[in-house]
Amino acid sequence: MKRQIMFIHWRVVAAVAIACAGMVQSAKADVADAIATIQAIGPRGEGQQAAVTAAEELQAADASALVEILNALNSANPLAANWLRVSFESIADRTVKSGAEFPQQDVLGFFANHDNDPTARRLAYEWAITVEPALEEQIVPEVLNDPSSDMRRDAVTRLLEQASDLRAEERPFEAVLIYKKALTGATDDDQVRAIVGPLEELGHPVDVCHHFGFLTEWTLVGPFDNTDMGGFDVAYGPETSFDLTATYEGQLGPVTWETFKTEDSYGVLDIAALTEPHKGAITYAYTEFDSAVEQPVQFRLASWNAWKLWVNGELLFAREEYHRGMYFDQYIVEGALQPGVNQILLKVCQNEQTEEWAQSWQFQFRVCEQSGRAIYPMDAAVSAN
Repeated sequence: MKRQIMFIHWRVVAAVAIACAGMVQSAKADVADAIATIQAIGPRGEGQQAAVTAAEELQAADASALVEILNALNSANPLAANWLRVSFESIADRTVKSGAEFPQQDVLGFFANHDNDPTARRLAYEWAITVEPALEEQIVPEVLNDPSSDMRRDAVTRLLEQASDLRAEERPFEAVLIYKKALTGATDDDQVRAIVGPLEELGHPVDVCHHFGFLTEWTLVGPFDNTDMGGFDVAYGPETSFDLTATYEGQLGPVTWETFKTEDSYGVLDIAALTEPHKGAITYAYTEFDSAVEQPVQFRLASWNAWKLWVNGELLFAREEYHRGMYFDQYIVEGALQPGVNQILLKVCQNEQTEEWAQSWQFQFRVCEQSGRAIYPMDAAVSAN
């Protein structure tokens, strides 16, 4: 009888295990379906009601769904990403507060993979250190060259604190070393300024223009007519028959290309100071970028004025807006460089407003990685610092 009871016992265990496996598979399918529904939301909110229901279902899942959500963030559009992040936060918060097992190693593994989405990696990092706060001391010093600008910012902040303490202790030589180390990871303007100022005070000036990779030498032609802002969509000569030796009919008569180099520490080229008239006019600016390899890049520019950007003859972006301010990395345009010489053409338009604040006619331009780290043309030094 005892052997029979044992036999029944193991059959029950097996049946329960099979049933649990089926439940796990069903739960995984439910999570996958919910994620797919959220990812299907359109750029204008199409499918949002279905996404709301799916998010409610997803947020009821256990911690095993967390890494699936992180992986989904790699390919999610901005609206879907918002829903997925909220779902992740809800599950993670409930898991931690309840004392349930958090998939720490899997989350850290996702963070460690630099190919994953930077925002998703940051989310993984923040919850990993929530679960295990001591990890922050281990991770932050190692992310100075991380592809995520958020992670590098933490590392730079810590180095700035160390350098400041060294200065307070009157240890300037060591402070300089730490500031220079921080600069290798700094891509945010405020942090770079926080490094450059003390270094200059300590007798170590920095070439900020080179650090950010601003393009400073441009060949200009203009002015062309933009009376009543009517020239933005007019394809003047440089757009239709590009030739640096050409003479075009401009706003006041024939115009030819002239080369200028800005000495501004932030690479700002002041068209108004070079071109007359500087109202109701258009100038084209051209430069070349010699790339060692084919590579995805970001073209980052800033201007008070309306503009269009072509790279290798392809119109990448246009913005018809005047005098809404100008600031560092104001516009970010995704693009690519081909091996060898790449042609960059800007059309920069000025309107006829007479207010004092509407007189600026300038632009600033650089090429960089997604992280904000400068990409240099082949003929430029890798570093001047």
